[in-house]
Amino acid sequence: MSRARPAAFPEVLVAGGGLAGAATAIWLARGGRQVRVIERDLHPQHRICGEFLSWEAQALLADLGVDLAALGAVPIRHVRLVAGGRAVAAPLGFTGQSLTRHRLDAALLERAAAAGAEVVRGCQVRALEPDGALATSLGPMQADVTVVATGKHALRGAFRAHAGTLDHQLGFKSYFRLQPAMREALADHVELILFSGGYAGLQLVERQMANLCLLVSAERYRAAGGRFDSLLASLCAESAHLARRLEAALPLLDRPLAISRVPYGYVWRPGPDAPALRLPVGDQATVIPSFTGDGMGLSLHGARLAATAILSGQGAAAYGAALARDAAPAIARATLIQKLVGEGPVRQGRLVTLVRLVPGLLTLSARLTRLRPEAVRAAAAGPAARHRGYA
Repeated sequence: MSRARPAAFPEVLVAGGGLAGAATAIWLARGGRQVRVIERDLHPQHRICGEFLSWEAQALLADLGVDLAALGAVPIRHVRLVAGGRAVAAPLGFTGQSLTRHRLDAALLERAAAAGAEVVRGCQVRALEPDGALATSLGPMQADVTVVATGKHALRGAFRAHAGTLDHQLGFKSYFRLQPAMREALADHVELILFSGGYAGLQLVERQMANLCLLVSAERYRAAGGRFDSLLASLCAESAHLARRLEAALPLLDRPLAISRVPYGYVWRPGPDAPALRLPVGDQATVIPSFTGDGMGLSLHGARLAATAILSGQGAAAYGAALARDAAPAIARATLIQKLVGEGPVRQGRLVTLVRLVPGLLTLSARLTRLRPEAVRAAAAGPAARHRGYA
């Protein structure tokens, strides 16, 4: 991996070395393309992410050569929904895995370099120019094809429409070392804890850490004085369940990660004038409401579709059509479910009561917000799949 100023123009520039960017680079490099990945961080970093790997994500990562068990991933087979003093659990219908993005992204970038991609670290992508060039901290870079994989954060020149999306909440993430009894109670589960103004997800990741991710309204955050510790204290005062989980827990980050204005529910659709050789992937292309736990699966699926479109010479129009066909239905259903759940205690309480009467609703919701198995299989049959052996 290099920090030096690259000399030659590659065939494909990938802006961002996270999950989707690194995966796209691996598939393209296996397909014989000359790829350069631009990653802003010199060393692996934590990302705002629930870090839940659905069956689709696991299948795609296996194709990329990632051994989740060797990386220390934790299996998850159940989901527990909590609101007020009530809780209900149900099987997911598949075995998920949980792994930190710090470890997963590092493994994927290593595999991208091993597949032949050039990985340039410590280089910030500042803007996407109208001609497809990238303005970076190492100067302008250009290629035949540009893949935008800059994650949840906005990139100047790469427009994501916010109309109709759920973009009003603030996102936070931190890690905790729970007490042994709480680790045992949480094991094998992802917990969705509803509260006034939002919800939190809690699950174990490798090394017995617990990932706490939450989305909260700006009003709730301001009412807590605009401080994460005060917000967390107020959430624990509202949720006895969360208070029990975090009692005497040790925070593992100096400060939580935070983000705002994420357009949950967004699906990229290229207009008639969209450049044929400029493709967004990951959260620049699809953003499913985070409670579904399928954000990483969708990002990897989109990366596979983008690589297939580039390798087959079809470009952005074909990629956009495939993305809308495969991802849009699941994202629309997830967005509707989040709107129905709402952010108020009355509706949330009714939901838990309903699910306690019909626990299968949780399993059904998990299935409705996933990619269709046939879509995953069809993507695997594309040109990107014919180069699994680094041919």
